[in-house]
Amino acid sequence: MDLSPILSVILLLSLAVLATLAYWLFRAENGVFWRWRRARQLTERVLQEDALKHIHRCERYGRRASVDSLAGAIQISPDATVELLAQLQDHGLLKIEGESFHLTSKGHEYALHIIRAHRLWETYLADETGYASEEWHDQADWAEHSLSPDMVDALADELGNPTHDPHGDPIPTAAGQMIPHGGQPLTTIRADVPVRIVHLEDEPEAIYAQLVAEGLSPGMEARLLERTPERLRFWANGDDHVLAPIVAANISVIPLAPSAEAPEPDETTLASLKLGEVGQVIGISRASRGNERRRFLDLGIVPGTFVEAELIGPGGDPTGYRLRETLIAFRHEQAQLIRIRKVTAE
Repeated sequence: MDLSPILSVILLLSLAVLATLAYWLFRAENGVFWRWRRARQLTERVLQEDALKHIHRCERYGRRASVDSLAGAIQISPDATVELLAQLQDHGLLKIEGESFHLTSKGHEYALHIIRAHRLWETYLADETGYASEEWHDQADWAEHSLSPDMVDALADELGNPTHDPHGDPIPTAAGQMIPHGGQPLTTIRADVPVRIVHLEDEPEAIYAQLVAEGLSPGMEARLLERTPERLRFWANGDDHVLAPIVAANISVIPLAPSAEAPEPDETTLASLKLGEVGQVIGISRASRGNERRRFLDLGIVPGTFVEAELIGPGGDPTGYRLRETLIAFRHEQAQLIRIRKVTAE
């Protein structure tokens, strides 16, 4: 039996399969190989940019970056970190001298671009979207690697060239200039001194989440009431706050002039109203931004407006408030963002 025709068919089929596989792997732009190569290049670039940020942060605060500190910051092995440092040096972004290394002027400029992109994107999320504050940092960590200098400049123009992000961190200008927030830890302030919050540290996430849960944000005025080795008690956003010193140290403040107005004890939040009580709106907390703040304003939450707690939901939340002949429901966390002064019946 002549097997030549069968072998020829098998060979043709094999060639067809190989051709199809090669096309699938290497077709222009969308082939698996090219997608894998782009992903690998992107991963390498992200690691390099994250490394530049870490080294810049260390240099800015007078600390010495090391292989171990960098490996821990970007979560790669020490061996991979050494290779990464060599790549940065090859690109002219880093100068290595023995066991120490520091950014070159080119590396410093590159790091500032990444920081600028990150903080502008956080500002965009805070002012123009409905993302929760706990999500800003992670979202910006992703976006910072995708924004070109031209895109960052356009974003800055769209936002009005802000000088500080929602946490109070300074945003570098296109020329690399920054305006420090000038604050000092709340833990260093004397009791009964009026202060303004200028910065909340957003790392580590667990501590930042606790500050957010307290309803704190840059721009709020506060007054330290009590300080012990175990706790700090202070007044801000219409309420008493008690924090452990290790947490309170992540709040930076600037003292206000003695004549400056500080929050008074009769200032509170809408959430404190009991059924039948009336409050007069003083303002909206600076912690409310973007779509949420615009919604409050659209509903008529402006200074001078009277609001009465009229109805509580079956589970205790939300609460229905009578506002200009309209009943509006707010969840507890929303009502905490509305600053009021209780009105006493005469």
